[in-house]
Amino acid sequence: MIDPKDTIEINGYTHQRYYQDSYSTEEMIERSRSLLKLSLNRRSVRDYSEKEVPYEIIENILKTASSAPSGANKQPWTFCVVKDPKIKKKIREAAEKEEKQSYESRMSDRWLKDLEHLGTDYHKPFLETAPYLIIVFKRVFEIENGEKQNNYYVNESVGLACGMLISAIHNAGLVTLTHTPSPMNFLQDILERPKNERPFLLLPIGYPANETYVPAITKKSVDEYIKIY
Repeated sequence: MIDPKDTIEINGYTHQRYYQDSYSTEEMIERSRSLLKLSLNRRSVRDYSEKEVPYEIIENILKTASSAPSGANKQPWTFCVVKDPKIKKKIREAAEKEEKQSYESRMSDRWLKDLEHLGTDYHKPFLETAPYLIIVFKRVFEIENGEKQNNYYVNESVGLACGMLISAIHNAGLVTLTHTPSPMNFLQDILERPKNERPFLLLPIGYPANETYVPAITKKSVDEYIKIY
């Protein structure tokens, strides 16, 4: 319950007082180092164990993602959780069909060359082996009482939620991969989503396979992406 003493009215709406946890400078530095260490260990994984993942974990990471900021607090996202093997098989078949066309005719030679070191191709077995698929849909607009209502900064809002989702997955000890087969309209058809939703991102989620290998890549140095003024 919110203590009425901690609320005020602004434009006729209740605002509650915000309390931020406080840490010493030393604690703040250590907490930032700890999160950095955790984040640097995150990798995109394509080989999944079939080990079951408790649904409570999935729900908690989705609640974390949904705590993201959004334009006018519209929260313009829908998270579709797919566990049914039959639906996962349909998604894999449709995704591989689109990906095959992309690798064979849509992608430029430069694009294919840039992907070469990652060892990817149009085969996507992880879409069936991962215990869960989460398909993120952006809600371009809402229908309220039969009328179209705008959402704001939809791509930015959903992108922020997806970033928090990926971090929450890694924090829980699971792995994922950002998969964006293009075009992705088949996801809307298979999952029978309404016309105001558009597929944004597909994330397989689970434990890594016993023998999992990822590309030996490096990240840019801080001098390349931090500019101090």
